[in-house]
Amino acid sequence: MRKILITGSLGQIGSELTHKLREVYGQENVIASARRQPEDNPVVTEGIFEIVDVMDYENFLAIAKKHQVNTIIHLAALLSAKAEEEPAQAWHLNMQSLINALEVAKEVKALFFTCSSIGAFGPSSPKDNTPQDTIQRPTTMYGITKLAGELLCDYYFNKYGVDTRSVRFPGLISYQTLPGGGTTDYAVHIYYDAIKQKAYTSFINKGTTMDMMYMPDALNAIIQLIEADPNQLIHRNAFNVSAMAFDPEEIAVSIKKYIPEFKISYDVDPIRQGIADSWPNAMDISAAQQEWGFKTEYDLDKMTQDMLKQLSQK
Repeated sequence: MRKILITGSLGQIGSELTHKLREVYGQENVIASARRQPEDNPVVTEGIFEIVDVMDYENFLAIAKKHQVNTIIHLAALLSAKAEEEPAQAWHLNMQSLINALEVAKEVKALFFTCSSIGAFGPSSPKDNTPQDTIQRPTTMYGITKLAGELLCDYYFNKYGVDTRSVRFPGLISYQTLPGGGTTDYAVHIYYDAIKQKAYTSFINKGTTMDMMYMPDALNAIIQLIEADPNQLIHRNAFNVSAMAFDPEEIAVSIKKYIPEFKISYDVDPIRQGIADSWPNAMDISAAQQEWGFKTEYDLDKMTQDMLKQLSQK
């Protein structure tokens, strides 16, 4: 039976992944952690929770040993737009916490999963059908840390035999938690404003296509990969994954099918637009499909219908 320690469990992915893993593996086998402990958060109140400073290796290791974990899911990181505001802090947090997490995984002999990103590509990467293996020269600090993280995970697998696995997530869309400073955040905020105001002002310009994924598919992908047969994995760090690719106009058209009066306008944020322009339009996900059976359930219209339904109820 898996005994899973999750870092960054209060974030956009972590909060929903914790709940999903507790459903799959049992509450007693999933240890959520973060650097703070809010009193009223279900992540804290509905299962095991530990305060873990991912920058403190000894603290991190002590908690892993305390619970005899055999799987570490490392999610703590500074995201793309915030990383451009504080690049030195982004490098320090993203890289040192990853080194610490990998060292803990090596010490306790745990399977290790972390998230890379579409941001690990750059302007010189092919924009359309971006291959699994291609040139990666990211021009953002977030992308640099993610590419370095992919190489570091490969290093720990090849040198120390740590069972490292990761995916390059695209933009993730969720009705449960708001995102925390990413370039693709507009694709979440647009649904909130569609319901509340019947209008949305996008900080990403028209015609800017990016890969996206609905959170239920992202959570299932993590479980699919950590349960995959290691003998079938060729790439490991990190697999291209995506469910759909669209620009702001296309998501607006999808929303108008259910809210006909919805209108979209634009007030472009040059920082986030510059980041988006450096990323692929759509990635080739065939390696993930072939090596561990990656699949998704939601396309744009199915996601829009569910988002609007769930947010209306909220």
